Amino acid sequence: MRTTILIRAGVIPAILFAAACGGDEKPVGAMPAAATGPTAAVTDTTLSSHFEASGPALPVAEATLSTKLMGAVTAVLVTEGTRVAAGAPLVRLDAADLDAKSRQASAGIAAAEAAHGEAQAQATRIRALYADSAAPRAQLDAVEAGLARATAGLEAARAGSTELNAVRAYGVLRAPFAGVVTHRFVDVGDFAAPGAPLVTVQDASRLRISAAVPAAMARRVKAGMTLDARIEGEAVPAIVEGVVPSAATMYTINAIVINRDGLLPAGGAAILFVPSGTTERSLLVPLAAVVREGDLTGVRVVREGRAELRWVRLGDTYGDRVVVRTGLQAGERVALAGAGR
Repeated sequence: MRTTILIRAGVIPAILFAAACGGDEKPVGAMPAAATGPTAAVTDTTLSSHFEASGPALPVAEATLSTKLMGAVTAVLVTEGTRVAAGAPLVRLDAADLDAKSRQASAGIAAAEAAHGEAQAQATRIRALYADSAAPRAQLDAVEAGLARATAGLEAARAGSTELNAVRAYGVLRAPFAGVVTHRFVDVGDFAAPGAPLVTVQDASRLRISAAVPAAMARRVKAGMTLDARIEGEAVPAIVEGVVPSAATMYTINAIVINRDGLLPAGGAAILFVPSGTTERSLLVPLAAVVREGDLTGVRVVREGRAELRWVRLGDTYGDRVVVRTGLQAGERVALAGAGR
């Protein structure tokens, strides 16, 4: 009995070794598991080849605000990352001298209005007397000229007040649109000079990709077309805004990407996939079928109710599908996310 046990113990490893060395060679991967979820077929498709044009994805709306005034900063109401509404105050400047000039302008308007009222009344009386031949023509001309001067003086006073109010508006910098403060260049107590940047506001809900392409490819792109794009590896649709010449044989494609949720980074690296006019045969699988382990990518191939992990090399992404360069054959079925785990 003891001898029989030893013989069986030695036979088992030999059998396992023979099974590992013989038979069909299997791809390297995890042991097959039962396929319990949905599957999809590997499809052989004709795809249009693309030229990858790279460029930055910058926000369409971004403004760096400055002032026409010269004065001390009295309040900074925002910091980097503050979300602001359109018209919200951002920075206040010392405008005490403008306040004094505003009061002076108001007094000037009041004086001009009084002079205009007096000239108007005088002109009304003289017109009546002249109509009754009780006042000479020279006197009527004099009061008419006085009324004209008073009217011009009133208009000048009002215009000066309007100009002053416009300048006073630069004492409070306001957000030109809703967005996020990305830079603050001053603090309380700093001295603001005309034209110096004070704060930057950015609205990243719409990004513009600007990418250069050869003239031959630019002719295939028209305004309003939708191109596939990637921003920092994220697949997104991009609507062509326009195509403009940028050099002797190069054109720049400007395309808009909607970024309402703000998940795409403003200023991120972007790629536009521009049709090149040629086609190629490719195998496609759903992105949901891709398994990633570190730098390796694979799919679980389903055969006879079992899902076997097979490492593959991927290519470009087209919507919710991705090209498989090597490792699969058309007609095979792959498990979708979670199947066979």
